[in-house]
Amino acid sequence: MIMKVAVIGATGLVGKKIIEVLDQRKFPVTELNLFASEKSLGEKVLFQEKEIEIGILSAIDFSKFDLAFFAVDDKISKEYIPKAQKHCIVIDKSQAFRLDKDVPLVVPEVNPFACLKHKNLIASPNCSTIQLVVVIAPLRKLAKINYVTVTSLQSVSGAGSFALEQLQYEIEKIAVGETEKPESTPLLQPIGANLIPQIGEFGKDGYTSEERKIILETRKILNEPEFPISATCVRVPVFVGHCQVVDITFDRKVTVAEVQKALTKAPGIKVYTDGQYPMPIDVLDKDDVFVGRIRHHLSDEQRISLWIVADNLRKGAATNAVQIAELVLKQ
Repeated sequence: MIMKVAVIGATGLVGKKIIEVLDQRKFPVTELNLFASEKSLGEKVLFQEKEIEIGILSAIDFSKFDLAFFAVDDKISKEYIPKAQKHCIVIDKSQAFRLDKDVPLVVPEVNPFACLKHKNLIASPNCSTIQLVVVIAPLRKLAKINYVTVTSLQSVSGAGSFALEQLQYEIEKIAVGETEKPESTPLLQPIGANLIPQIGEFGKDGYTSEERKIILETRKILNEPEFPISATCVRVPVFVGHCQVVDITFDRKVTVAEVQKALTKAPGIKVYTDGQYPMPIDVLDKDDVFVGRIRHHLSDEQRISLWIVADNLRKGAATNAVQIAELVLKQ
């Protein structure tokens, strides 16, 4: 099947990566149309050696497309997706519809079968959720999981291009000895040489919206509404690449060798052993989820600790969306 494809939000960090991944994975595109806000009107993007001009979002006729990728904020998704799904299949990267019971939330390595239930709309999860569930899913086959605790160290690119510019600006200021707090920032606090233990708004329960995303999306993807998981999310001064410290408590002793074997056999995972470990710099522009530092908890043989790293713009966003489209093509 050959498809006419639209990318909405084509000039953002994720939109650009979707275009890149479509090309690299040789997705069968006969016609690619790109859309963004008015400020991007007239810009051109190279795709398969052709320049494609950016169109205005408000002028889209969705009846002309077979497939539309949405890489925009929740407000735009809520406004345009109901119109789009009347005419074409939509893959949405925003959180607008992720927890809707009628909308599949898909990570192809984990729950590809969920795509079968789509009604022209499939949601792609939060970047941190994706890399976590890719690892948890094969480990659930070893033994029942009693609890998961994740500390998610999230790069600035997860907050968008303005946040990346802010990090670069602050680093340059710090390099010449200027340490005063910036007057304004697209992040909640200064990020250069700093860590921010808040991503999103706090709820009454003390969890941030980002932490609730990980918890609720993981439960939906694994089809386990009461899956026992807790999350803490921290913004770190890294440009690209999310890292996670994960503790998993099983209902029996699980050996490190068992965990390594299960993860090595699982799709989309690269395992580091023998004192080696992945870092953000190692995973740039790569589509796998990387795991290292696999070890037993010193005081509990049923608990395994590990370290997970992935490119949040690739597997955490663009690649996962394109993989969903590939699944749809096979149906």
